[in-house]
Amino acid sequence: MKEEQVQDSGVAEDNAINEESAADQAEAVSNNDTEAAGEAVQAASGDSDEIKRLQELADEYQGRVLRVQADYDNFRRRTLKEKEELAQYATSKLVTELLPVVDNFERALATAPAGSDGDAFAKGVNMIFRQLEGVLKSEGLTPMETVGQPFNPEFHQAIMQVESEEYEEGIVTEEVQKGYLLKNKVLRPAMVKVSM
Repeated sequence: MKEEQVQDSGVAEDNAINEESAADQAEAVSNNDTEAAGEAVQAASGDSDEIKRLQELADEYQGRVLRVQADYDNFRRRTLKEKEELAQYATSKLVTELLPVVDNFERALATAPAGSDGDAFAKGVNMIFRQLEGVLKSEGLTPMETVGQPFNPEFHQAIMQVESEEYEEGIVTEEVQKGYLLKNKVLRPAMVKVSM
């Protein structure tokens, strides 16, 4: 019986040693798993940080591309508009230089001499003047209507204020020199007298 007790105690000791060894192994495996899990979390968070950084970089480049595209579209539209305006107002320099000629024609017609020879001369000059007016009108030149209109500094150049019983204050009473528009753009403002 003593042998049985010794064997039982030996088996118990072996079992206890095996249990301790298994517990140590389980603890080691658990520690290894915890360390591996920690390393995996660190690697994943490192990858996550890297992913976030790369995503931010991609977003920044996407924003840059969109801004460059918008800038290019704006540039293209502005260039087209400038070309259209250039084509539309290309004749403005020539027309501006011809305006004094038109003014002189009007003055000549206003002071045409009387008599048969004067009438023929005035008629010829009038025909030339109408032809010139037609050419300028086809280019988009139109005279401004000023008398009786409210004074507008964008269209009128006031040279004098006069008292007037016929017009209210701030109304154009007389046109000293005609103003002209070239395709809805002021080519030359009208010189006017304004009521006060």
